[in-house]
Amino acid sequence: MSCNNRELLIGNKVVVTLVFLLCLVHSSESLRPLFACDSANELTRTLRFCQVNIPVRVRVQDLIGRLTLQEKIRLLVNNAAAVPRLGIGGYEWWSEALHGVSDVGPGAKFGGAFPGATSFPQVITTAASFNQSLWEEIGRVVSDEARAMYNGGVAGLTYWSPNVNILRDPRWGRGQETPGEDPVVVGKYAASYVRGLQGNGPNRLKVAACCKHYTAYDLDNWNGVDRFHFNAKVTQQDLEDTYNVPFRACVYDGNVASVMCSYNQVNGKPTCADENLLKNTIRGQWQLNGYIVSDCDSVDVFFNQQHYTATPEEAAAASIKAGLDLDCGPFLAIFTEGAVKKGLLTENDINLALTNTVTVQMRLGMFDGNLGPYANLGPRDVCTPIHQHLALEAAHQGIVLLKNDGRSLPLSPTRHRTVAVIGPNSDVTETMIGNYAGKACAYTTPLQGISRYARTLHQAGCSGVACAGNQGFGAAEMAAREADATVLLMGLDQSIEAETRDRTGLLLPGHQQDLVTRVAQASKGPIVLVLMSGGPIDVSFAKNNPRIAAIIWAGYPGQAGGAAIADIIFGAVNPGGKLPMTWYPQDYVVKVPMTLMAMRASGDYPGRTYRFYKGPVVFPFGFGLSYTTFTHSLTQNPLAQLSVSPYKLNSAIFNSSSNSIKVSHANCEKFPKMPIHVEVSNTGEFDGPHTVFVFAEAPRNGIKGLGVNKQLIAFENVHVTAGAKRTVQVDVDACKHLAVVDEYGKRRIPMGEHKLHIGDLKHTILVKPQL
Repeated sequence: MSCNNRELLIGNKVVVTLVFLLCLVHSSESLRPLFACDSANELTRTLRFCQVNIPVRVRVQDLIGRLTLQEKIRLLVNNAAAVPRLGIGGYEWWSEALHGVSDVGPGAKFGGAFPGATSFPQVITTAASFNQSLWEEIGRVVSDEARAMYNGGVAGLTYWSPNVNILRDPRWGRGQETPGEDPVVVGKYAASYVRGLQGNGPNRLKVAACCKHYTAYDLDNWNGVDRFHFNAKVTQQDLEDTYNVPFRACVYDGNVASVMCSYNQVNGKPTCADENLLKNTIRGQWQLNGYIVSDCDSVDVFFNQQHYTATPEEAAAASIKAGLDLDCGPFLAIFTEGAVKKGLLTENDINLALTNTVTVQMRLGMFDGNLGPYANLGPRDVCTPIHQHLALEAAHQGIVLLKNDGRSLPLSPTRHRTVAVIGPNSDVTETMIGNYAGKACAYTTPLQGISRYARTLHQAGCSGVACAGNQGFGAAEMAAREADATVLLMGLDQSIEAETRDRTGLLLPGHQQDLVTRVAQASKGPIVLVLMSGGPIDVSFAKNNPRIAAIIWAGYPGQAGGAAIADIIFGAVNPGGKLPMTWYPQDYVVKVPMTLMAMRASGDYPGRTYRFYKGPVVFPFGFGLSYTTFTHSLTQNPLAQLSVSPYKLNSAIFNSSSNSIKVSHANCEKFPKMPIHVEVSNTGEFDGPHTVFVFAEAPRNGIKGLGVNKQLIAFENVHVTAGAKRTVQVDVDACKHLAVVDEYGKRRIPMGEHKLHIGDLKHTILVKPQL
């Protein structure tokens, strides 16, 4: 970071920030004892694995060759033991950085010079910005703070984030951790955030990210079924088309350093013991340059709870042979030596696992002594004004306006001088940061944020989001009668949706709906309903109530969430967030068990996510209002026809019955990219952000079992000033964007008319085989 003015490009909005506050004198002396290769240590000075001018692979093999079997085994677990005779310290692999450095894992601790770290909005909220440059910038800031804490001896360099499972079911308690329901969006979020965390060097890592939980993991504890015992029955079509897409993007596009296998089984096999999923797919097909780690105690779980193997030694051998390199938990440290003695494993199997983990540590510079580009980062690089401003900006961009009858919003500080602030989430702090969070730098609650614009009358109305009684309703109604406007802050928190806690329904908890309705009836001014939640909520009652002027979804908006909510309510910021998931009606979950993994509609089953669901919605995927209006138009006469050439024509390549060509048999490199130029016009009175979505609808031809309504193929977030125009270019790739997945899990390009949907626009591309 230079000590000059710095411009952050967030989408197409430039935020100019001053950096001189940060450019104070940093201590170049690390506060942490060196992990390895201390040049002052006579014992290690001449060791070959400590020589930074030697290729990493040579250093790794030199180190592994010096270890005893027992020393190797103690490096297979997250709390890896020290090897004092080689000057190597112990290391805790488990740290978390889902949306800021967290102390959920044992690898990071707050206190002393590091009392907290910047806590960005929960992932589901940040995803609603649909702003890839923002996602990467957050990752960069988080890794700055992580490196600073590592230098201070209170954090590691391996972070088991992000969560890239799709939000398949609206009840999932961990849906808040994900970027939503669309696999393309989740994959692009993953790659962007990982690039921010890891840096741009091909061989060096700033910190090591980890994409989890692989695969088809999206049930925690529902109706007596928990994640430790759940066998996800998934078709090859859904694995290829949905569940594995973000993980592939993580490895291919993000070059992630790690993938975590999940607790559940997939089609009868624990993922952490499935050679096809780990060794053949992640490392073989996708070419992972890194290590595979288990979710915590997953190996123990598949032995002791799933009873997948007869002995613990067989479980240890099964996981390592399948491709697992590191165990979060003690299981491999306890049982691997016995597996070797019984002939179930060889020492070379262990060497291969260690090669992957030690290589990542080498790429992090952990064997380079005190050298490296990040050695000067320290306490002054955590919770900086710039970082905290980015947390506010992320909340601004992620908040979604769902209803605004009669342009009731924004409120006016001159006309709405007194505002009733009501609800169980009206003055919360930790609720705003969701789960897998650390200690925030500072909080601005919604009440504090609104108080900056108007005099406030505050009533909680309920004691907590469970809202078990109505004792506070009368005081809330009285405040609404006296105020010029009323803001109701309702929704959920970690007591309702969380890890190990799935919801049973989609309605507001307890008596919350009654509180909203009664206050709306009593209020003399406009009513604004603000919802905090990770998953969707059925608020049809409020959507249809003319007394409720506006509805805002804030997700879990992070440490600056209260300021961001107030800025949007009073018009200092124009909302531009779009929903990254479908909001279903309550009767959807009555019909659909969480344990049903199928994505496509069938019979009475309505399907899942906007791609396959056939039924009514409360709010659709991609929905979000603005204080201004935007229009789209296509420019430069986009292509209307495309010829696809296979390598050679035979029945195995061009299937006339399905009228399609397999992607694997097509000359993808020779196909021209089809540029689509979308002109976005801001026809209103407010400057603001806008997301251009490009969906593809495949022709209904002979390919069986598609069931796809439409598929998002590209999105771009742009900032357009009032009265101005911006042009967005999207390059459509036939192999990547127009392909669909057949019932056998094979990607095919259907011949025929493909329709592109861009807002209200439609453009048809005729795809033909070039025979």
